[in-house]
Amino acid sequence: MAKTEIKTKATEVSVADFIAAVPNEKRREEAVIVDAIHRRVTGLDPKMWGPSIIGYGSYDYLYDSGHSGTMCRAGFSPRKAAMTLYLMGNYCNRQDEADALFAKLGKYKTGKSCLYVNKLADIDLEVLEKLIILSWDSMNEYYPE
Repeated sequence: MAKTEIKTKATEVSVADFIAAVPNEKRREEAVIVDAIHRRVTGLDPKMWGPSIIGYGSYDYLYDSGHSGTMCRAGFSPRKAAMTLYLMGNYCNRQDEADALFAKLGKYKTGKSCLYVNKLADIDLEVLEKLIILSWDSMNEYYPE
């Protein structure tokens, strides 16, 4: 089987320029808020990953299938349909803690490792920050540097 090249890689595109170019003013303002939360939690400056993901840190992964790559440890994308946050899906056996936080978060949807928020006004930002901390800690536990 041919090895497929992962498209989502760290780039040298300016995060500030990317956020400034987000077409919707409200989504742009929300991106600044979510970026500030991630910077506080991770202590890192972000990089662009692919054309639209703002990511913090990185980790190397290897699937049982042999597929491997590098991806950001935490990140988000201010997409038109929803603010998309990338969180660790299994929280390293801290799922009860995650479930309790999700119960207090507000209005959202989830995917496998994604949190979709239509507008930040629909959620509790302190709870969001706790979820990002939990995800960040879990990533660092599961993928130690």
